[in-house]
Amino acid sequence: MRILVADDDPVVREVVRRYLERDGLTVVETADGASTAAALADDGADRVELAVLDVMMPAPDGIELCRAVRAGERPDMPIILLTALGEEDDRVVGLEAGADDYVTKPFSPRELALRVASVLRRSRAAPSPDRTALCDGPIRLRPAARAASVGDAVIELTPREFDLLEFLLRHPDTVFTREELLAGVWGWDFGDLSTVTVHVKRLRAKLGDNHRLHTVWGRGYAWRRDDAEPAHG
Repeated sequence: MRILVADDDPVVREVVRRYLERDGLTVVETADGASTAAALADDGADRVELAVLDVMMPAPDGIELCRAVRAGERPDMPIILLTALGEEDDRVVGLEAGADDYVTKPFSPRELALRVASVLRRSRAAPSPDRTALCDGPIRLRPAARAASVGDAVIELTPREFDLLEFLLRHPDTVFTREELLAGVWGWDFGDLSTVTVHVKRLRAKLGDNHRLHTVWGRGYAWRRDDAEPAHG
């Protein structure tokens, strides 16, 4: 499994590389946006399966590269962003750009390695034993193929967006707190709850007026099945 670590700080790259190699992963290092873009575009035998991108590296930065990946040939590639401590705007913008996760600097290399393992585990997870399609109105989800559509239109979802939609469709009319969604979809016992908020926002945007993802104020979110009207917030 080949992992790309893109950061302009050679010390960060070296430490991260050592930890990831201990987990049996092959690490490719890049120091700027241009070389990172080239590495991400390689779709041959040396292509990377997950990217760790520094938000602040020389242009194009990590957020620009994340957007490019989501709009490109491999929109489902897992991406983890490295952001500066306390820069909440960077974290939210990164998640909105399609990042699966982020880690704030300064960070524990072991924590990052665990996040990488978590994202890889979810992206490589075997299809659900229930391989039948999930449908609600025009929305159709095919778990075995990891494919989603609204009517005749295919909807491109990131791995986390797909997991979130599948989880909600399998548990309709049930209210989940953000903590419960973080545990049920991401498999985390702790984490920034804004991760859930941003993914809900992105999922609603991609499904448009067909989504039935309601906010239950003071409690969390619920997918309401068989509503007379689609949800709007």
